[in-house]
Amino acid sequence: MSKTKGKGGQGTPATVALTQAKAEFTLHPYDHDPNAQAYGEEAADALGVPYEQIFKTLVAETEAGLAVAVVPVAGKLDLKAFAAALKGKRAAMADAVKVERVTGYVVGGISPLGQRKRLPTVIDESALGFETVYFSAGRRGLQIETAPANLVRLTQAVTAPIAKA
Repeated sequence: MSKTKGKGGQGTPATVALTQAKAEFTLHPYDHDPNAQAYGEEAADALGVPYEQIFKTLVAETEAGLAVAVVPVAGKLDLKAFAAALKGKRAAMADAVKVERVTGYVVGGISPLGQRKRLPTVIDESALGFETVYFSAGRRGLQIETAPANLVRLTQAVTAPIAKA
């Protein structure tokens, strides 16, 4: 895997975070269809990557405030398991407008890295079963591939079984 710096206008806060941390990563641009509704599945199909290896970034409200969940695009977030991983009782999906304001990213391009405000993060433990994982680089049409350990370390995440089929 090569370390790729943002070239040709592809630099995002997420790629800057990886570069500053001297983490190896590869950028994977693809042609985003503005009519696509399932952004993660679109990325997986465009890049020929299994749905289980591409992760989506979701933001939920917990008793303690906003928190980030990173789950495979193949599944859904188990809100109860997510809350439990954060030592809480309840979680609900956050309002999209609020999420965009807090993270600095648009829905469909939210990266777990380089957000305006560092939020508590939980990554589904299935990520650890891959040599590399893919997730949004901070805009639609651009994915980052890196070792799951880099993602866990840079987001200071906990890992837990938070995805359901």
